[in-house]
Amino acid sequence: MTDWIERAREVAATLALDAVERDKAGAEPLAEAELLRKAELPALLVPAAQGGAGQDWGTALAVVREIAAADGSVAQLIGYHYVNQYNLWFTAPEEVAERLGGESARRQWLWGDAVNPTDPELLLTPDGEGYLLDGTKRFATGASSGDVIVIGASLTTTGEPLLAAIPSTGAGITFGGDWDNIGQRLSASGSVTFERAPVAAGNVLGSLAPERITPRATLLTPAIQAVFGHLYLGIAEGALRTAREYTRTISRPWIHSGLDSATADPYVLATYGELAAKLAALGALADRAAVALVAVDAAGSALTWAGRGELAERITALKIVATETALEVTERVFEVTGARATASKHGFDRFWRNVRTHTLHDPIAYKRRELGAYYLTGAVPEFSLYT
Repeated sequence: MTDWIERAREVAATLALDAVERDKAGAEPLAEAELLRKAELPALLVPAAQGGAGQDWGTALAVVREIAAADGSVAQLIGYHYVNQYNLWFTAPEEVAERLGGESARRQWLWGDAVNPTDPELLLTPDGEGYLLDGTKRFATGASSGDVIVIGASLTTTGEPLLAAIPSTGAGITFGGDWDNIGQRLSASGSVTFERAPVAAGNVLGSLAPERITPRATLLTPAIQAVFGHLYLGIAEGALRTAREYTRTISRPWIHSGLDSATADPYVLATYGELAAKLAALGALADRAAVALVAVDAAGSALTWAGRGELAERITALKIVATETALEVTERVFEVTGARATASKHGFDRFWRNVRTHTLHDPIAYKRRELGAYYLTGAVPEFSLYT
């Protein structure tokens, strides 16, 4: 694990050099994707027997956290990749997992997605031995900058919802290039349109039909929510570290403090202490969630719905606390850096913009209600791509 965390830190250090400039430019993250490939991070979770690093979810989530401290957008790309790719082992037939997993490791493929369930439905029409895919997804993170797209679509013949993998350079695929939000500006989260795009029958990963789905196949949702928690934690840690360096080297003491240094100001010290303690607590919660995900993943096909539900609520707790803490930290760093820190050249606002943008992915109020129901009555939510 240590070697992979060090690789992630090296990637983060490179990204940090021009993070502010790249955020302002908001370009397609092709160079950033290549940086991930060169570090061989895309094959982290691929089993060693298939040519990958054979690491577990604990390592993958730690990688997301490290990179997020420097660049939340690139951390989102690699975090989503891990979940999208891992559908090979959550739900795909063994032959498909071995074939696509081995090829993915060999070529260091990055996996994006076009699955968002709140978007218009994609349709799969049988065509010979495969399918033709049609429709538009307004949000497709990593699809335009990666190598493989996981799609969620319904069969036109039966209505059955399927997951499948298609190459991002395939025929009939058009990327909108229309992601223009205030945060996560380099996450390649724009729209994608499919017009009779061919999908090989051998690239179908599995079914999400209620009567066919297994507890293990539904782990894609707790896994992506765990990625969210580590993403927010990493961004907040990056914000506080960056603020610390600014306070040490640039901040001036307030005129009424009677002090020679901002680092001696008791109010500054108390604020840093408060925020550091909250991040330490969030880090402990994130580590517990990662351990739980690793254990549930190891259960394989023996996983029960009760076990799946317990994991989901552990990670729901992480999502709630990570959202609240990261928003607070990324906003309050201005209290300990001062008015001059709001200059555009410092880019402190990007940390808050990134957290605020992504935490709206699914309303936190519904996560609080979900966890409250579990705590009070033991009820676990039915599987969806949000729960």
